[in-house]
Amino acid sequence: MTAFSKNVRALLAKKELTQQKFADAIGVTQTTVSGWLNRAVQPKTTNLDVICDEFDLIYEDLLSETAGLYAKLHGLTSAPAGALAPATPRKAYAPLVGRVHAGDATEPDIIDYEIPVPYEVWENHQDGYFLEVEGTCMNRVYPEGCRVLIDPAKQPIDGSIAVVSIDGEYVMRRLHLGASVLLLSPESFDEHDDIIIRDGNVEFVGTVVWYQSAGELE
Repeated sequence: MTAFSKNVRALLAKKELTQQKFADAIGVTQTTVSGWLNRAVQPKTTNLDVICDEFDLIYEDLLSETAGLYAKLHGLTSAPAGALAPATPRKAYAPLVGRVHAGDATEPDIIDYEIPVPYEVWENHQDGYFLEVEGTCMNRVYPEGCRVLIDPAKQPIDGSIAVVSIDGEYVMRRLHLGASVLLLSPESFDEHDDIIIRDGNVEFVGTVVWYQSAGELE
């Protein structure tokens, strides 16, 4: 049983809710709730947000093994002397504005919706936005389908992973800055060539500062 499933069971017991009434309250099906409780299915971030808003909770109440609702209900929250309590997580969001091809350069598609990002990351990169990775030339670092957070205000240094526009088309690679040459190197399990730029219209788009999976891990 996962920490989340134990904490949801504790919530249902505390509020005297059936699975169906809980599902109705947060806008999901009873089958979804059953999956959380009995099959170790992990919730989406949007589900966590709704549960927290509906029942005035924080993520820790639902996800923590030692400080969640289950531990509180059963008196298991005592901490060793000198232990520090974790900070309450705060919500932040960044827009997912398109896709970047981690292979041949290609123009990004506009997606135009927002996805959650840790507040501490957003606080340091408030102009940042997400791009969804296509292609495999950076899959040693960023797997295809993940979202990379781009900060357009952070200037890359030698060795940074960044997105650049080559004659108006976008590509993500590791940058190696020479006196007269810009080398864009892949980091892949597959065969990909370096892109060598000696002249041409190259525009810096942003430095990759964080990334996350596109969905829940199975």
